[in-house]
Amino acid sequence: MSEEIDQNAEVQADGDVGVAEAEQAAESKMDLNVTIEDVGPCKKHVRVSVPRNSIDEVFSELLEEYAEKAEVPGFRTGNVPTSLVAKRFKSEISEQAKQRVLMASLEQLGEDSDLDPINEPNLDLESIEIPEEGDFEYEFDVEVRPSFDLPEYKGLKVERPNRETTDEEVDAYLEQFLEQYGSLTPVEAPAEEGDYVTVDIQAAHDGKTLTKIDDVSVRVRPTLRFQDAEFEGFADFIKGASAGDSREADVTVSMEADTIGMRGESVHLTFKVLDVKRIDTPDLNEEFLGRIGASSVDDLRDQVRQMLDRQVKYEQRQATRRMVMEKITESASWELPEDLVNKQVDNALRREILELQQAGFTSKEILARENDLRQNSLSMTRQNLQEHFVLDRIAEQENIEVTDEDLDMEIFSMAMQKGENPRRVRARMIKNGTIENLEAQIRERKAVDVILDSAEFTDIKMPPTVSNNIEALNRSVCRTTSQSDIDADADDDEGDEE
Repeated sequence: MSEEIDQNAEVQADGDVGVAEAEQAAESKMDLNVTIEDVGPCKKHVRVSVPRNSIDEVFSELLEEYAEKAEVPGFRTGNVPTSLVAKRFKSEISEQAKQRVLMASLEQLGEDSDLDPINEPNLDLESIEIPEEGDFEYEFDVEVRPSFDLPEYKGLKVERPNRETTDEEVDAYLEQFLEQYGSLTPVEAPAEEGDYVTVDIQAAHDGKTLTKIDDVSVRVRPTLRFQDAEFEGFADFIKGASAGDSREADVTVSMEADTIGMRGESVHLTFKVLDVKRIDTPDLNEEFLGRIGASSVDDLRDQVRQMLDRQVKYEQRQATRRMVMEKITESASWELPEDLVNKQVDNALRREILELQQAGFTSKEILARENDLRQNSLSMTRQNLQEHFVLDRIAEQENIEVTDEDLDMEIFSMAMQKGENPRRVRARMIKNGTIENLEAQIRERKAVDVILDSAEFTDIKMPPTVSNNIEALNRSVCRTTSQSDIDADADDDEGDEE
């Protein structure tokens, strides 16, 4: 009985403390005057006015703290007159008061308002000063999450692309795979499709040279894809050319190129052929198979088929996701601020490349897709951001979380594909910031899985995943790439292949 009484007393005491803390917190709240206005898509302008009495309370607290520890000649510590402390430490107290008032008012603003910021407010702390008299006012713009009604996302009817990996696709991929181990031999013959031509490329607009790309090797394929333009019919254009020949053509710059002023403009390209080479691929003999870790040709083909099956699943997931997201974002009429979209372009590109790496695509295939993504980066990013906000709301609704085990499994899979140590992959991702991208990908993927688990599917035919139609050149037709950028790209490629 006595133990029960003691426990009740402790509970009562705890309750009294909790009430006292709550009352103290309520009393310490500032009587803020806040005005919030819409100033653009997903952007708010906030004005905050802090009353003088709240400011004076902060100054008084700081003055007491300084008075307790101030060391002034002629006075013992803790016995310095507050008037002298206020005068001697005026600038330090003012600066700390500004920080405390700002932090406290921003925290209270976050608790009391329905603002849901995406980024930190653009406060210019250097220009903000607390006046010696009167209220303290400051204002800022902040990007916020869009407000929208969550659409119905369960029970959707979805067309799902599907296909079986064919022997022809395995053959096509094996051809690409073996070429990685092949050697180029110069030939005294006109270029044919599949050959390599070493060329100097000059890009000009209105008679003015934009960029020169010297001594670059280009595979003769139907399409040559730059970072900011696409040359359809490149194979027919360059076929028949020999060393010393020049060919000229016009291409149109992508409407989403980095060089804004050149979007949609026609650029004149001049190709000077320096030489023509053909590739000799190794034979699938016992020595070569042992080198790549395959016990037989059939074993190698099985490995290729499994990898292509993963790519099919990736393409299937991406296509299904696009269809699903089209359905649940068709009512997303809200716009996004252009500065937010522009800031997220590189981040969205990194995430897309990360998913391609996870799916087992080769570096050449990734480069081709990367250039395509760059040419459509703004619309892709705008769409991805809309999808992100919808999936984020669904993840919140479904209480979806990303566990350490989820991250470990994903990193282990990526490490296996590259033959690397998982710890090394994790360390690199933490260093370059892609670990956050991976976590966001997993969370969104789980949200998509929730949608797909309840969806009704109709399978449709899916196009082949392997294509030998595109040659990608990691260069721009609008701007010159410095040698340091080229070296950095090469270093990145080597790091990815280690």
